[in-house]
Amino acid sequence: MLFTDLPLCDSLLEGLQAMNFKETTPIQEQAIPVILQKRDLIACAQTGTGKTAAFLLPLLNNLQTEPHEEHKVNAIIMAPTRELAQQIDQQMEGFSYFTPFSSVAVYGGNDGDAWDVQKRGLTSGADVVVATPGRLLSHINLYNIDFSGVKYFILDEADRMLDMGFFD
Repeated sequence: MLFTDLPLCDSLLEGLQAMNFKETTPIQEQAIPVILQKRDLIACAQTGTGKTAAFLLPLLNNLQTEPHEEHKVNAIIMAPTRELAQQIDQQMEGFSYFTPFSSVAVYGGNDGDAWDVQKRGLTSGADVVVATPGRLLSHINLYNIDFSGVKYFILDEADRMLDMGFFD
């Protein structure tokens, strides 16, 4: 199936074309229509099959086509590791290039400047927050962060987060 066969916004299709994405993978073909309908989904696929695009594209499409509150976080994507959070945020930047949406990656293991960037993104309302559990909890415990605009909560590699002890 081609991405152009999916009911995605023109701005997302433009981003996909710029990134030279043409055909969906099986996980994308099955997951994107379900998420576009705003239904919950649990999906499992091998590494490198396009799972990130399978949830980011319909998320961005839904944010684009429905009313949402500006200057508030609209979606949270949780990832078990800094590396995965960075990877998701980089893909988010690529797919959302032609949209008005912003994201912030919130993870540990960096300097004070990164903490300040994360704080600004959380408090000024980046549209999408990509975070590791520990660092997001640190920010929540220190600052008054408004999550009242959150409509989407995505757990990427939820099984791995449980294995790492993020269940409390």
